[in-house]
Amino acid sequence: PQTASSFPGLRLRRRLHYYNSQSAEMEKVVVIDCRAHMLGRLASVIAKQLLTGQHVVCVRTEGIAISGGIVRQKMKFARFLRLRMNTKPSKGPIHFRSPAKILWRTVRGMIPHKTARGAAAMTRLKTFEGIPAPFDKMKRAVVPDALKVLRLQSSHKSCTLDHLAREVGWKHGDTLNEKEAKRVSESAAYYKEKQAAAAKKVKAIANAAKELAPLEKTLASISK
Repeated sequence: PQTASSFPGLRLRRRLHYYNSQSAEMEKVVVIDCRAHMLGRLASVIAKQLLTGQHVVCVRTEGIAISGGIVRQKMKFARFLRLRMNTKPSKGPIHFRSPAKILWRTVRGMIPHKTARGAAAMTRLKTFEGIPAPFDKMKRAVVPDALKVLRLQSSHKSCTLDHLAREVGWKHGDTLNEKEAKRVSESAAYYKEKQAAAAKKVKAIANAAKELAPLEKTLASISK
């Protein structure tokens, strides 16, 4: 008779549940704004956090920077595209073109994803172009160790994942720019309303303090 140990998939699911339960004490989720970060440095920090049990969401991946000019990066990607299975190319390797998937694949290369621990870590990672809901309403963080302004000399050439992805076949850049422009305008309007509401609150508190000043004097004399 077959037991639970006879099914590798069942054992893997049980291990995934174990490793995910170990991360219950971590902060629920960390949203990283990837714009102007170096790809490799950012991926290494994310991989380490995933392996320790942290849930990570990466937004604005199209703004990630790569050291080296666009010509060099296109040549590297062309060499990558030549890697294929002769008899059945659909079996892999899969050549992702979108910035979010390029970051995802880079992180996967830094994680033992074929083990239960690594597979569980990869389930805790989400990558997006732009900032989709509900993450546009959440606090976003940066990774100082991976910021381009701190890690790449100003004289060195670089390019963004957005530029590279467009050159190698990604076709959704214009649509993303439209959605991001709409999100930025809505965010600016919300911030303006928030500032106005905060100013009204400060004014209301000051007016209430003036009205309550005589009463406070009376209460102070009674308390003595």
